Amino acid sequence: MNRREEGSVTAFVTALLGVFVVVAGLTVDGGRLVAARIELLDHAENAARVAVQNVTSLRSGSPQVDVDRARSSAEQYLRLHGVSGVVQARPEGVNVRVSRVVPLTVLSVIGLGSRLISVERSATPVPGP
Repeated sequence: MNRREEGSVTAFVTALLGVFVVVAGLTVDGGRLVAARIELLDHAENAARVAVQNVTSLRSGSPQVDVDRARSSAEQYLRLHGVSGVVQARPEGVNVRVSRVVPLTVLSVIGLGSRLISVERSATPVPGP
């Protein structure tokens, strides 16, 4: 082997190891982030649905959300499922925003510790037939 080529294998292996860590991190931690986002979307949507079921004026044909009961129902749902969020209820509908910090495991090796996932869903009452 030529003296000029002696360190080339070490540099190649080091670069390959770095690429492997990044790809593994994107696979593992990326999957965890996607799963957390899907779970939060479900909770936000379900909390909004639970809240919007508290309606008044059904017989008049223009249902309105009972703001206090709707907010209370959504907050209770979120507490029951261990999710933190903000509920905004108004007579026209309900908006729920939830968030969670997801720790990264593999990508923490390169300095990425955690990511905040935040989603928002809303629901409105619809008059029946």
